[in-house]
Amino acid sequence: MTLLSSVGKKSLMALSGMLLGMFLIIHGIGNATTFFGRNAFNTYAEKLHSLGFLIPLFELGLLGVFIVHILLGTTLFFQNFSARPVRYEVDKSSGGRTLGSRTMPYTGVIILIFLCVHLAQFHFIEHSVMVSDLVKTTLQQPLYALFYSTAMIALALHISHGFWSFLQSLGINHPKYDSTFHIGSLIVTIILSGIFILIPLCAMMLTNFLL
Repeated sequence: MTLLSSVGKKSLMALSGMLLGMFLIIHGIGNATTFFGRNAFNTYAEKLHSLGFLIPLFELGLLGVFIVHILLGTTLFFQNFSARPVRYEVDKSSGGRTLGSRTMPYTGVIILIFLCVHLAQFHFIEHSVMVSDLVKTTLQQPLYALFYSTAMIALALHISHGFWSFLQSLGINHPKYDSTFHIGSLIVTIILSGIFILIPLCAMMLTNFLL
């Protein structure tokens, strides 16, 4: 197997997806501190920024993984499309496919758009206010809260297949345990996406959120 082969690209795609999944889990745990109030969330943010030069190094590494994941995903999508440019009237091959697997390219685009907007709102700005105040005032805007929630639903669909696809690409699947792996992937997806979706809902509906 070479990295330029279809199997090699899928393996790299799975590896980059795993790294991004690990980041999402860590990011989700950090964002969950919003449910414990303003002080807890600000303390988490301060400890994160206290890492100093490690932060930009981590961000560069994460950017590299994102670029690899996007390029591989785009390449594999067009390779699959060119292999069968005309869709059959009845696509029998999609019988066992999930909504997450069928929408991977499209949810990926939504996530990319969200990341650009999200970084512009929270990262590439002058941090003259407390991060808790910034999060609350931004997510209390109905349009942004709707956009955020929609993107998180797309993320849930994306990772619902991503976690399972990662296991398959590494050969960690067996008919005896596939149902367990499916359930485990679903549980992780529900918990992780649930955390992200609850944050804008709390900001919109709870007056004491992040106080």
